[in-house]
Amino acid sequence: MTRSHKNKTLATFTATVFGSIGLHRFYLKGLQDIWGWLHFAALPISILAYLFFRQNQQVTFLFGPLIISGLIACIESLVIGLTPDEKWDAQYNANSGRQSDSSWFVVLLVVLTVGIGAIALIGSIARTFDLLFTGGAYG
Repeated sequence: MTRSHKNKTLATFTATVFGSIGLHRFYLKGLQDIWGWLHFAALPISILAYLFFRQNQQVTFLFGPLIISGLIACIESLVIGLTPDEKWDAQYNANSGRQSDSSWFVVLLVVLTVGIGAIALIGSIARTFDLLFTGGAYG
């Protein structure tokens, strides 16, 4: 029985752009993936927290689950993009009848992911320290 071929470039792109809602996990492992649903659950949890608790809390902390999910997705995107093609095919394309041949676009996606992840991580750390030590006096 042949399985569908999982494209490493598409998986890396999906993890970079839509990783915070788990779309890359659903592409790779299907709708039965519990970690994909955990990523996806971060969006409604953050929206509900914002709607119900925005008067009492700092808004930045209310989107914490979505921010954490996005940072984890950046790491997953790096892992996907940096996986060698042979190992990728052994894990996801064992019975597909095709072999992966990654191009330079995967490298560009990995570099973009490193930039996005670094900016998001530094911004999250800076905002957390601002809220903890000044009570949010600077924004």
